[in-house]
Amino acid sequence: MKITELLRYDAEVIAQHYRSRWVEVGVRYLTIFIPILGFICKLWCLHKLGRDIKNDKELAIELRELLTRLGPAFIKIGQALSTRPDIVPPVYLEELAQLQDRLPSFPNEIAFQFIREELGADPHTIYGEISSEPIAAASLGQVYRGRLQTGELVAIKVQRPGIVEQIALDVFILRGLAGWMMRTFWFIRSDLRAILDEFASRIFEEMDYTCEAANAEKFAAYYGSLPGIYVPKIYWQYTAKRVLTMEWIEGTKLTEIQRLQEQGFDGRKIIEVGVQCSLRQLLDQGFFHADPHPGNLLVMADGRLAYLDFGMMSQVSREQRYGLIEAIVHLVNRDYEALSRDYVRLGFLKPETNLEKITPALERVFSTSLQGSVTELDFKGLTDQLSAIMYDYPFRVPAYYALIIRSLVTLEGIALGVDPNFKVMSVAYPYVANRLLTEPTPELRQALRDVLIKDGSFRWNRLHNLLKSAQANQDYDFQRAVHHIADFLFSEEGFYLREKLVEELANSLDYLLQQNGQAPAKLLELWEIIRSENLLPPQKLIPIAGQILTRPELYQLGGQVVSQVSQRAIARWIQEWVLQEEENSPKLTATPSLYRTVNGKTW
Repeated sequence: MKITELLRYDAEVIAQHYRSRWVEVGVRYLTIFIPILGFICKLWCLHKLGRDIKNDKELAIELRELLTRLGPAFIKIGQALSTRPDIVPPVYLEELAQLQDRLPSFPNEIAFQFIREELGADPHTIYGEISSEPIAAASLGQVYRGRLQTGELVAIKVQRPGIVEQIALDVFILRGLAGWMMRTFWFIRSDLRAILDEFASRIFEEMDYTCEAANAEKFAAYYGSLPGIYVPKIYWQYTAKRVLTMEWIEGTKLTEIQRLQEQGFDGRKIIEVGVQCSLRQLLDQGFFHADPHPGNLLVMADGRLAYLDFGMMSQVSREQRYGLIEAIVHLVNRDYEALSRDYVRLGFLKPETNLEKITPALERVFSTSLQGSVTELDFKGLTDQLSAIMYDYPFRVPAYYALIIRSLVTLEGIALGVDPNFKVMSVAYPYVANRLLTEPTPELRQALRDVLIKDGSFRWNRLHNLLKSAQANQDYDFQRAVHHIADFLFSEEGFYLREKLVEELANSLDYLLQQNGQAPAKLLELWEIIRSENLLPPQKLIPIAGQILTRPELYQLGGQVVSQVSQRAIARWIQEWVLQEEENSPKLTATPSLYRTVNGKTW
């Protein structure tokens, strides 16, 4: 099979193709590794001279420039490594994240020949118009502006010639090198071949424009109906493996702040729409855009945010999505031991990893980052600190998480350009709070229990914070939240929560009785905050209360509370009666005794 006929990445087929082409492989090998070995020798010499190469900004810049010269595969690899804190030191991560894959355009004759081969006719016959020159050129292809015979404006993407063979050859060489490094260097903890295979699979999908077209339609089906979001239309009749025709989007980049202001748009609101969409991608459907850079996000004339370029997409499984939500919950609760276990569950740490050193390390990082409210969390700063931990401890970053971090850090960078005070978590946590309060899945019910109960006590302030945070989410539904909490509370899964709630209510009612009807200050403060912030608006509370009060489970819970309060009152009465009897009794002799007689009674 020819490499160009591969529909998907296949390491064995590529290996069979190049094993007999030793001259071609050898020439490319020298082209790659002479400059790379020169850079490695320089690192070794500087290290021997005492230079801190791990934190050297100049060396990081030199590495970025070297990868750019080596071509598209290495640019893509560098971009992938920019999300791998378990492999690359933090200074290098920051520099590799700036890698761009803009290259000079290739001749129109070649591009138009590809269109003829893929679509079966001359470009000027297929399209009513096509630009005389490409309007953009990247490592994998270039884009023309055109118009269909029916009048619709379109973007026409054509694949770069020889790119499949070039990527395949480089991956073959690097895969062999990765195997050698894993066998030779004991300190390499990650499976470099698996990482490279994951990267190659995605780049091969990116080179097949029918995959990109399918991704765009799937993305539109999931998120195209969200308020403020737009996904361009795909024209399948004019789309093939090496040619993609999609709706032309006219708009303004999110980074062009002044132009957005001149058009009357609130950049912060548009960013919030983008963050909300990203959260749905990551935590709702699990199908997400892994490359939301400024060129792929345009603000249209009507204010909607349009997503472009669906070549790099990724998937998060249901278990991983709920694992991420639980990790956020444990982070908010400062439960670092549980957070360590989350990292095992999410695949960052092997099950046999000793967490005794991991937990304090996480606590050092997050205790600094979480000095204030979680909504004030600096996501980029947090990921930078986490990167340092992951580099020093036996972490291995899963491919899906690396792409999530890349996506969110890129989005936060765009957001900070629009509003320097913007915090991604100020939008993200209300979304998580709303999910916790309204979604009846077992995983999120467990997470809700973890939030509301800490060290055996029911945390009223956390319930208040959840309700308050969820209000900031656009999908917040107070009635749905109350019903969900009630359903959970009265279910079998809510038994432990119910026990704690009964205990707390009994304590509060018992306190109220002792204080002659004066409620505990904590409950008074909580009620005043909820009332003043209108978390329980009367017009919503009255019908909800009516529905909940008719539930038979509520009477059972009330009976348990009354029973506990009664038992405590009786115990207190007996204790007071005994003490009073002791005070009224004649004084006892000082002779020690196991028994004593008071008023004819033996105790």
